[in-house]
Amino acid sequence: MSKVSTATKRLILGRPFRTDKLGHTLLPKRIALPVFASDAMSSVAYAPEEIFLMLSIAGITAYVYAPWIGLAVAILMAVVVASYRQNVHAYPSGGGDYEVATVNLGPNAGLVVGSALMVDYVLTVAVSISSAASNIGSAVPFVAEHKVLFAIAAIAVLTAINLRGVRESGTTFAIPTYAFIFGMLIMLAWGFVRIYVFGEDVQAESAAFDLQAEDAHLYGIAFAFLIARAFSSGCAALTGVEAISNGVPAFRKPKARNAATTLALLGAFAITLLMGIIILAEKIGIVYAADPADQLVGAPEGYQQKTLIAQLAETVFSGFPVGFFFITTATALILVLAANTAFNGFPVLGSVLAQNRYLPRQLHTRGDRLAFSNGILFLSGAAIGFVIVFEAEVTRLIQLYIVGVFVSFVLSQTGMIRHWTRHLRTETDPAQRTRMKRSRVINSVGLAMTGVVLVIVLLTKFLAGAWIAIVAMTAIFVLMKSIRRHYDGVSAELDEQEWDGVLPSRTHSIVLVSKLHTPTMRALAYARATRPDTLEAITVNVDESDTRALVRQWEETDITVPLKVIESPYREITKPILDYVRRVRRDSPRDVVTVFIPEYVVGHWWEQLLHNQSALRLKSRLLFQPGVMVTSVPWQLTSSERIKRESADQAAGHAPGAIRRGFDEEGKTGR
Repeated sequence: MSKVSTATKRLILGRPFRTDKLGHTLLPKRIALPVFASDAMSSVAYAPEEIFLMLSIAGITAYVYAPWIGLAVAILMAVVVASYRQNVHAYPSGGGDYEVATVNLGPNAGLVVGSALMVDYVLTVAVSISSAASNIGSAVPFVAEHKVLFAIAAIAVLTAINLRGVRESGTTFAIPTYAFIFGMLIMLAWGFVRIYVFGEDVQAESAAFDLQAEDAHLYGIAFAFLIARAFSSGCAALTGVEAISNGVPAFRKPKARNAATTLALLGAFAITLLMGIIILAEKIGIVYAADPADQLVGAPEGYQQKTLIAQLAETVFSGFPVGFFFITTATALILVLAANTAFNGFPVLGSVLAQNRYLPRQLHTRGDRLAFSNGILFLSGAAIGFVIVFEAEVTRLIQLYIVGVFVSFVLSQTGMIRHWTRHLRTETDPAQRTRMKRSRVINSVGLAMTGVVLVIVLLTKFLAGAWIAIVAMTAIFVLMKSIRRHYDGVSAELDEQEWDGVLPSRTHSIVLVSKLHTPTMRALAYARATRPDTLEAITVNVDESDTRALVRQWEETDITVPLKVIESPYREITKPILDYVRRVRRDSPRDVVTVFIPEYVVGHWWEQLLHNQSALRLKSRLLFQPGVMVTSVPWQLTSSERIKRESADQAAGHAPGAIRRGFDEEGKTGR
């Protein structure tokens, strides 16, 4: 069983990396772009769609505002990218927004950012994978009918890839990411060439449909609220920008400069694609409805509404189905792989928080492949939970989305303003002061714009589902505070108690006996070797005939250790032993009581279910008794020989598959 599980693990994850190979996992810019920027770029596949979806409430005439909303989102993205370029230069350690807020605004602000980003990373995976299921469903009806199962399977595959390591996952994702970028650029360019150069009347299939508005009489504040809601949905395009500031340590040197360059490339590509999709969709007359069955007038019976990207590709590449399938496939892949941004950002953030004792320490350690395996597994589990609860529906999930990321934007920009202000008090070099003032202006503009957007998002999305994200952020914040309080309490307790150096006056050893066999004899021999002041054996009478037989057999041997029989009228084992140990401690409070428990060492997992259960229960209870030590005396059964041989082989360098890979019995290559 162990050999099979080890071989399976190596097949999925690959061979383990030594700690000194960490430099092998660092990313060049060409790989870092698909690793960290795939989320922000892929969001153009659903952010424009959500803008049209919101505007459809007021009818088809409201689509005229789509380019202006897209322009506002693009300007906001440019400002945010410029702001984060300042962040990565000032804080290249990988703490990102969390570090900026903690250093400049205090620990509580840092925890707010940490909890917000953790929720946002989980939703990034859920939204991206759900959107991928919708896009694939446009071409493959089977996927549309089983979106939840597809999403769960996709998350599982992503988890396995990321457990192999950052560099490996980046190499895997580079081709689909670049295929999406250049495929979309070609589609947009060809679409505009057909319209503006060749003068063709390019019309989408849905352009022939009319749109039944949910409310065609929105005026004043109500219409402004609709525009604001469409804008807030379009701001989903900004998600993922912050991931690069959290992942600076994964870049090759010079880390900060490479991260800043990658941010600039991210912004350029994302803005181009976002504006191109919105403008082209309006030009070819795409009609996109929240409820196609009720809102689309003139659609044929059984009409299945395709995603915005699918409709664009179908129209632009009419008569060229290869182009349509290439775009839909690339879009689906980039949406699946977009979740990889979270798979790289969340574990790093979790490691930083764990190092600061706000999360369990297991999240700080790296796995076999030098990835933060525990953080990856936690993220995938949480994302699968959201996918199941919200049935992989993008429109429902996106209402929870972007609240966390804009909370982190606002606090991060506030922290950066304080950072530059603090440094300006001591900086005397005129060139440096000019650079710092320019950076502070950029961050100030970023704060003003992201602050306004955060208010808009909260107003327009709170009742639609954003409250769930806020509740989750609050719960994580409280949990992290509690974890830190626990760790601090344990440290204080251990530091306050000084060892007085006083040894126990006597040692009282107790050997537990169920039968008189070789494991029992070994436990007695080991207990004698510790030279206790008092040594005795005890057995619990749960079966009268068995107990009499044990006592008779004990008396017939030459064992000098006395055997005491503890009565148990209710046939319990644990409680009578605990009561006896407590009596010994009460009679001699300065004595140390050592309980020796014979245990079987087995080689199969199912054997563990058949043995040692009473010992495990007893040990778990004895550990809470003051002045009591518990010693397990192992006895290896025959089935454990296989495990010992495997351990010896691995210690000698014979990992599973070593001989097959050309290693001889001494661990040397045979080539």
